[in-house]
Amino acid sequence: MADPVTSPPCCCLTAVLSCRIIKTVVKTFKYFFGLRFEVKGLENFEVEGPAIIVSNHQSILDMMGLMEVLPDDCVQVGKKELMYAGTVGLIIYLGGVIFINRKSTTSAKMVMAEVAKTMATDNVKVWVYPEGTRNCTGDLLPFKKGAFHLAVQAQVPVIPVVYSSFTSFYNPKKNLFTSGKIKVEVLPPIETKGLTSDDVSDLTDRCFHTMRETLFRLSGRPSPSQAKD
Repeated sequence: MADPVTSPPCCCLTAVLSCRIIKTVVKTFKYFFGLRFEVKGLENFEVEGPAIIVSNHQSILDMMGLMEVLPDDCVQVGKKELMYAGTVGLIIYLGGVIFINRKSTTSAKMVMAEVAKTMATDNVKVWVYPEGTRNCTGDLLPFKKGAFHLAVQAQVPVIPVVYSSFTSFYNPKKNLFTSGKIKVEVLPPIETKGLTSDDVSDLTDRCFHTMRETLFRLSGRPSPSQAKD
């Protein structure tokens, strides 16, 4: 019997329908938290066929930002541990998230291979957090390559999405939370047609630097190159 935690749903379309319902519910949460969203670049989701969407991952507040921009034909990939995160875990489980067991390389690779197949068959986009964990430092963690291997394997574009830093109004270590505005920008797709596994590292680096520059810009900070100078 297949492991329900590490295996993808039998049909991504089922996950898409579930996610649409969750999307409608979660979008209302922003009013309780006093969050405002400024979104740009939604037209960049309008690509024909499947795609891999990658975004930075700061906190549980990402879920509300995600629902502001999530395409209807999209499912998410997340780490298995999220299933046990109380109400949040229940919501994302019902939302059709495909869970990956990061502690098992073999299992994760098998799941991602199946995701590539069903992504093409069901013509859906897949949303991945390449940092691999939440990061509320105001910068990016190094990207894991799984999403980019998947994009190259399936020969589909990578669409980066960047949220501005939450640090000005949200800091769990300092118990800081006030209302605030989150800027979200969908960047132009990065094509992978013709790329091979040898190109994955360059693709990962290219996406990382593009998203990092955008993160600093949206957050009103000097770009990483300027800060270094």
